[in-house]
Amino acid sequence: MRSSTRPNSCAAHAPNPKLASHMSAPALSTAATDGLTVGRGALRQLHISLLRDAAEHAVTILQEAGFAAGEGVFQAFCAWLPGQTGAARPDDLDAGQLNDVLSAFFQAVGWGALTVAPLGNAALVVDSGDWAEAEPGSAETPMCFFSSGMLADFFGRLSGEPVAVMEVECRSRNDPRCRFLSAAPDTLNAVYEEMTRGKRYDEVLER
Repeated sequence: MRSSTRPNSCAAHAPNPKLASHMSAPALSTAATDGLTVGRGALRQLHISLLRDAAEHAVTILQEAGFAAGEGVFQAFCAWLPGQTGAARPDDLDAGQLNDVLSAFFQAVGWGALTVAPLGNAALVVDSGDWAEAEPGSAETPMCFFSSGMLADFFGRLSGEPVAVMEVECRSRNDPRCRFLSAAPDTLNAVYEEMTRGKRYDEVLER
């Protein structure tokens, strides 16, 4: 079982298939944005094709593709930030601004509105009621694997620390929202292990 990894990346293996992790503190990129947009239809078709033709590897491939996309999304965020907020770089943002700024950015680029908030002392929750990757009613388990990889890379670059992301609620299984947990890889691995024993993720993180 693997996390979101790709050749020469800084991600590391993790003991569950739904945990996308970024295992190094990357330097802030100042390069221009990739300038490439992949619409919801393309992402949806990628899901369909992988689940049809390569079901055993679909989770890993989606996470790896999302992880690879994270750098471009972060570059786009850095380019968007000065004109929208006056902050020259993400480090200039106050902690109190982060939720509103991230929600505005991800909505502007088509992923959907989101909220970011702490859960316990060791994790963040990222919630969205209209997340682009989700296809309501299409699955029995969380399915936003591309997003988990992308957000792992994005939040790793934003924080400058190793970050892992795992989706625990998903509109694809008719939950009212998509909810991603973001935390240190060891923390989310421990949460995942407790969840396999029947505990709720919030109970684990808030104790």
